[in-house]
Amino acid sequence: MSLIHHKDMATTLPKSPPPSSLFASIDMGTNSFKLLIVRANPSGQFLTLNHHKEPVLLGLNSTPTNPFAISNQSHLLALQTLQNFQNLLLSHQVIPDHTRCVATAAIREATNGNELVECVKEKFGLEVEVLSGEEEARLVYKGVLQFLPLVYEKLVLVIDIGGGSTEFVVGKGGKVCFGASLKLGHVNLTEKFMKHGDHNVGDMREFIRLVIEESGLVERIKEFGGVEMVVGCSGTIRAVEKAVFYGYAKSEMFENDNVILFEEWKRDWRFSRRELSGVVERLCDGREGEKARRDKFFNRRSEFIVAGAVLLEEIFEVIGIEDMEVSGYALGEGVIAESLGKVYGGYDLNANVRWRSVVQLAMRFNSKKSMRVAAQCAGIAKVIFEGLRECEEVAASLNERDLEYLEAACLLHSVGLFMGKKGYHKQTYRIITDGGHLHGYSTEEVKLMALLARHHRKKFPKSDHASLIAFSNEVKQKFRSLCAIVRISVALQQHQCINIQEMVFSISHEGFKLEIVDSKDQNLLPTTAQPLAVDTVAELGKELENFKKVFQKDLSLVVHSSTSES
Repeated sequence: MSLIHHKDMATTLPKSPPPSSLFASIDMGTNSFKLLIVRANPSGQFLTLNHHKEPVLLGLNSTPTNPFAISNQSHLLALQTLQNFQNLLLSHQVIPDHTRCVATAAIREATNGNELVECVKEKFGLEVEVLSGEEEARLVYKGVLQFLPLVYEKLVLVIDIGGGSTEFVVGKGGKVCFGASLKLGHVNLTEKFMKHGDHNVGDMREFIRLVIEESGLVERIKEFGGVEMVVGCSGTIRAVEKAVFYGYAKSEMFENDNVILFEEWKRDWRFSRRELSGVVERLCDGREGEKARRDKFFNRRSEFIVAGAVLLEEIFEVIGIEDMEVSGYALGEGVIAESLGKVYGGYDLNANVRWRSVVQLAMRFNSKKSMRVAAQCAGIAKVIFEGLRECEEVAASLNERDLEYLEAACLLHSVGLFMGKKGYHKQTYRIITDGGHLHGYSTEEVKLMALLARHHRKKFPKSDHASLIAFSNEVKQKFRSLCAIVRISVALQQHQCINIQEMVFSISHEGFKLEIVDSKDQNLLPTTAQPLAVDTVAELGKELENFKKVFQKDLSLVVHSSTSES
């Protein structure tokens, strides 16, 4: 066993080329700018490493009917945000050819939108693609297919409510049958009807219906003879789904803000017209204290959620929607998918249903911060796994499918936390095995991943542990190998005095060694540099002992402290 040793960068790791498996998209939206950085492979799997969002509000002082100009303040804030994004791209070493930047309604409609586009190109070297409404709708549909691959063969209507416009697309089999963009967004509707606290909800409803009616949208959708599924995506719709899931419209929600009905943990990403109406009714409730509760629940989205939810309710009513599935992916992931298609020629939009169901389940119960932490944990595990497969004694017992189980367990290991911290690893096991969320895996595979997630903490299970009885000896050994990697990865990720930027795993006659570059860029991880806690030393020591028992060799951990000059 070898605990962490710190070295300065005088003994630096050999410089490695930028990871070509990293891709990024930048979405310059009306309400906010979003940066998405993922790790991808040619088979179609991708995992979000960083999802960063900054409120820029390009669409402030706009109306749905009149042209507007981006203010000087918003212009400067946009450039500052993009500078932050550029720094993150550099710290993650995303190569320029793998970064795509798109702009939507605000820049599309602004009288001075081209000035900002040219300024971005001059200052950052970024080519900004100003998407048409139809092109935006197409990419949203492509993003939805990455999250809900089971809808690939269905005739689906996708709805994306943004700050300055709402996109509608009918698609099937990866092909867009019809796309439209209406100048109805939660920002411009708020500006027009809800400014200065004067909530003209009735007038807003009439206006929404008029715009939809004049667009001919309903007639165009009816031409297809009825869609098989309706999917919603992006911030407003996900916020409504979250409100439904946590019982925002129910009176008990306000007796205890943490109320979660236990039976609801099995629900998928969906809500009904009745559930939506309940949320809208609560949002429009003018009683004392309602605004404070809304602000607490919806945070920064609170200012625009009333307009967004009312807009969605009117869309349901006019089109005749009864139920809506919700996608965790939208425009940014659609841009990523298209980039992967160009780089990996034969990229299949409908590939790997298994992996996407894992990501969907992880996103269902993890917060954005928890997802980022889980992704970092999976990244550590991947480096260790691939390094171990270079060892002849280990390689024979592990294969590529095992890496999928390993990364899945890392992504899912903390989903039970939403039920409370006590015994959450047991709740995690129950969610994975009983929820019916994972598609394309056998019963044994689901149980293997669930047990890996469940045993990421507490006592390391022996080969004769009761939970492993049904497994063959070969699977038991595989489980113990993967479990040792999961536990080391979780312990390292929780090691709060290290911000992991780069890792190298090596093998020698003395054993295994994992070298880590410690970055002081606080944007890379949600943790901050702190003195090494005693309990963390004990935890790492315990896991290194378990690792040695499984792999019969010591694992040394060496941290190279990064400096600003390096």
